[in-house]
Amino acid sequence: MNPQGPTRRLGWLGTGRMGSALALRLLAAGCELSVYNRTRAKAEPLAARGATLVKTAADLGAASIVFVTVAASDDLIEAVLGPRGLIHGASAPPIVVDCSTVSAEASQRVRERLAARGSTLLAAPVMGNAKAAEAGRLTLAVSGPEEAFGQARGYLDLLGAGATYVGEGETARIVKLCHNLLPGVVIQSLAEVTVLAQRYGVSRHALLECLNNSVMGSAFSRYKTPALVNLDLRPTFTARTARPSRPWSRPRW
Repeated sequence: MNPQGPTRRLGWLGTGRMGSALALRLLAAGCELSVYNRTRAKAEPLAARGATLVKTAADLGAASIVFVTVAASDDLIEAVLGPRGLIHGASAPPIVVDCSTVSAEASQRVRERLAARGSTLLAAPVMGNAKAAEAGRLTLAVSGPEEAFGQARGYLDLLGAGATYVGEGETARIVKLCHNLLPGVVIQSLAEVTVLAQRYGVSRHALLECLNNSVMGSAFSRYKTPALVNLDLRPTFTARTARPSRPWSRPRW
């Protein structure tokens, strides 16, 4: 695979459900990919699809671009900066692309330490769940040096429906936070109008079918319709992920 000029060696750090789904997309496109996960068994299915498993995160340092997908801010710091982290190898990758949902503060800390090793961080949080990743429907907001974005864009676009460059520094973290807030507002509104209609004798199914066929319908409203109709109240997103920063703190960039 050669989306942009010379073939690049790629690395993937963190192969949970989301990371595995995205790494598989690069492998399916023919990319040369080395992978590391703290729990090796979670990375082994990728080896069966052509990935090379490495023993430590630092072993990914020889790659041209390393993608990271971890659960939270502390995990990012440990995976990249920890004693066995990415930057503690003989070399650091020129570009690190973090696709996780983490705080701007944690991202800035990692950015500064990477810069000291001559490496550039692109903040590239993904928008969508693992099912969307498998279907190629994820989108990404990306921030950091625009030149690095240009070098990585061909691979970023392979991960889903497209990557949008939103500015320097940690701007993408703010875009992702805004994105995370919006579904909460929308699902609350959908729940309230559904209850209102039901009080006047309109079935939940009928109301939502009408809304979904109208200009107000969306992929999100259609996705949530079965849960609203069947009163399936199981959470599909956590507050920890929705708000990775301290409440309403202003990041020091």
